[in-house]
Amino acid sequence: MRAAFIEELGPAENIRYGELAPPTPGPTDVLVDVEAVSVNPVDTFVRSGLFRTPVEFPFVVGRDLVGTVVAAGPGAAGFAVGDRVWCNSLGHGGRQGAAAERAVVPVDRLHHLPPGVDAAEAVAVLHPAGTAYLALFTHGRVRPGETVLVGGGAGNVGSALIVMAAEAGARVVATAAARDAEYCRSLGAEAVFDYKDPELSVRIREFSPCGIDVHVDTSGTNDLAGAVEVLAHRGRIVLLAGARTRPALPAGPLYMKDGAVVGFVISHATTAELAEAAGSINRLLADGRLRARTVERVPLSQAARTHQRIEAGELHGSRVVLLPKES
Repeated sequence: MRAAFIEELGPAENIRYGELAPPTPGPTDVLVDVEAVSVNPVDTFVRSGLFRTPVEFPFVVGRDLVGTVVAAGPGAAGFAVGDRVWCNSLGHGGRQGAAAERAVVPVDRLHHLPPGVDAAEAVAVLHPAGTAYLALFTHGRVRPGETVLVGGGAGNVGSALIVMAAEAGARVVATAAARDAEYCRSLGAEAVFDYKDPELSVRIREFSPCGIDVHVDTSGTNDLAGAVEVLAHRGRIVLLAGARTRPALPAGPLYMKDGAVVGFVISHATTAELAEAAGSINRLLADGRLRARTVERVPLSQAARTHQRIEAGELHGSRVVLLPKES
């Protein structure tokens, strides 16, 4: 089968496109004929070695796929040949990745795709939406009526955060470039402020005088001083990006507010947490409320070039989907 793979950790140029032996499923695995694979920043972290995780070479890159079941092991109940399915947790933890014509998926990491949903449109949102769900509900513990601040609301994770928080009954305030304000409002944000506004903290306090209950900054800036300043009593700051940041923490003001800072990496999520997120993701996919703003479809052979584009900051919120059948 054709695949995008590496034989050692390193730069994007290490990704090769060529033939590998097809994978063999175990008794609790499902063999999937891959239709579409997304490319995420975390894929570049695994490939480069920034995120340390067990890998076996040759290592197929990528973690998210949509495809069709080819075969299911005797211990893979609930899946049958021909089922359309998705996964957003391959390519780390000793599991081979998704960027190939076929992939083996452990049954507890596989989910049914709602009928009528386009493969490329779906795979483009699986990782951002999974991240957003974990940030809001698993780690942020958001409740109806609370106020959520989404930093970078027009981005991939940011837009999913807005949709999910609004659906959960939270008031959402987003920060974004001025040109993206209307887009954020269309997703469910009640207020959108320019992230470059020198009076940004004033605008946020005017919108929510009692403070922000859940603060999530998708940009990776991780300005903890600014976040604590606008935080509500017992507010939560959730960190999910910016692996190289080293911000100063205003500990005194934080503990005087009974506040908390929690960080997470989606790669550490349990299968139970991922399955819980999958329920919300599928509901929003079926309703058409969870969609990427821009999806670019390219052949699987462009995996290396796509990693380069992500690392160069060229995509600006666009999602690139690799298509094995068009390589």
